[in-house]
Amino acid sequence: MKLQELDYELPSALIAQVPLDDRDASRLLVLDRVSGAVQHRAFSDLASLLPPSLFVLNNTRVFPARLYGTKATGGKVELLLLERIADDGSRWLAIGRASKGLPRGTEIQLAPGFTAAIVEKRDNGELELLLHADGPVDAAIERHGRVPLPPYIRRDPTPEDRERYQTVFASEVGAVAAPTAGLHFTRDTLSSLRSAGHTLAEITLHVGPGTFRPVTTEKLTDHTMHHERYEISGQAARDINRARADGRPIVGVGTTVVRTLESAVCEDGTVSVGRGGTSLFIHPPYQFRLVDTLLTNFHLP
Repeated sequence: MKLQELDYELPSALIAQVPLDDRDASRLLVLDRVSGAVQHRAFSDLASLLPPSLFVLNNTRVFPARLYGTKATGGKVELLLLERIADDGSRWLAIGRASKGLPRGTEIQLAPGFTAAIVEKRDNGELELLLHADGPVDAAIERHGRVPLPPYIRRDPTPEDRERYQTVFASEVGAVAAPTAGLHFTRDTLSSLRSAGHTLAEITLHVGPGTFRPVTTEKLTDHTMHHERYEISGQAARDINRARADGRPIVGVGTTVVRTLESAVCEDGTVSVGRGGTSLFIHPPYQFRLVDTLLTNFHLP
């Protein structure tokens, strides 16, 4: 399959730049893959649209991963933290940009009492940073970092974005982008699902910046998918395996959940407890092994 077969025009004026006041007031398009019928509904109708199912949610939480600073020369630097590589938060993988590059040894002033030094530059362009703060590094990141809004949101982040650009079930800190399909859920939505006979399970996949990298190859099979880390708890594995054994449909809330479950499924159709990583690229004619229904936002390739 070629990329052009999946492309379509998405006018920039139709990409909302601010969220709705009520998360579940979003519009919901329902596609029946068998008949091709389309319904235009509201997200708050979700509980009534499916038979009793298991909804699998991604509970990752976005941290303020974007940092701004200056070099000793006065040049401006922008950093995006990707992954902690030291338990105390002092060493991180990051990507960065500056007007005259960021060679190894560059020192960056991020805020009073908060600095970064580039100790290694990897072949793929990623930077290994040593962060130092007058106090806990994590607290400095939380205080001085900015929410890394996706590139299609063309405005500066606001204080309100720190919570609004999180799902209501976000708990495990580690993502640089929200699992956006989950942003539409409210506490009332979750309650209505339970009341209608649906069940819920949570897994964790820490969304990385690769989620925004476009497919640039003409043939889909030539594209290399980004790698992301996930974790499936014992409770989640039991819930998922029980639903599969009972014939209950499994709903993947977002592509991050689908990638995780389709990567973690065993030969016998069950999932096991533990941590892992996935570079799975799902495209036609992929045959799904575990997920029955996908709840997702519109995507461009």
